Amino acid sequence: MNPLILIIEDEQAQAQILQYNLEAEGYRVKYAPTADEGLLLAQEYKPDLILLDWMLPDMSGIEVCRQIKTKPDTKSIPVIMLTARGTEDDKVRGLGVGADDYVVKPHSIKELIARIGANLRKSGVGNKELSYADITMNTETHRVNRDGHNIKLGPTEFRLLKTFLKRPQKVWSRSALLDHVWGTDIYVDDRTVDVHIGRLRRALNAHSKKDLIRTIRSAGYALDEED
Repeated sequence: MNPLILIIEDEQAQAQILQYNLEAEGYRVKYAPTADEGLLLAQEYKPDLILLDWMLPDMSGIEVCRQIKTKPDTKSIPVIMLTARGTEDDKVRGLGVGADDYVVKPHSIKELIARIGANLRKSGVGNKELSYADITMNTETHRVNRDGHNIKLGPTEFRLLKTFLKRPQKVWSRSALLDHVWGTDIYVDDRTVDVHIGRLRRALNAHSKKDLIRTIRSAGYALDEED
């Protein structure tokens, strides 16, 4: 089962952006708008990692982190503090109560996701293998296998397949694939997606007659074995 991330953040718009991007990366997400609710969800669900805002309406993030780190059943959960307070003293306070990492707002989503992955790996959590139907991918060794056959993919095709494997059966629009595979700061024509999908499809079907990449007219693509 994919890692569970608990977001404790009172700004709903910010929390929604975080949730959207984390779910696109394949994480499961729980959300709490207050410290009290966050502490309850941490106890109930034992998430694999907590994203914790410093400024909450009912209690400071510092105190929330302290409580999480002093309870035996939650103290091992990695906590990343999210805050606009970027002074050295603030960082020392956050790390002093047990925070595992500290990200200053405004932050890059890519950087935050990279830090989440690093903290999950450090704590021994995280999926190195993704699979769907007869396709398996090891994200650490970059090996892809289909029904016992090794599949050789270029870097872009690998990222495309990784995106599909994180959310099987989800229909991805061309623009969404461009954002997740190429990045939002690079201009790439929509037709480029079609070209790389074609390459990925040929590689995956080299030893199989069943095409798992479904084309949905006017919508996009999905990794889906159901006709």
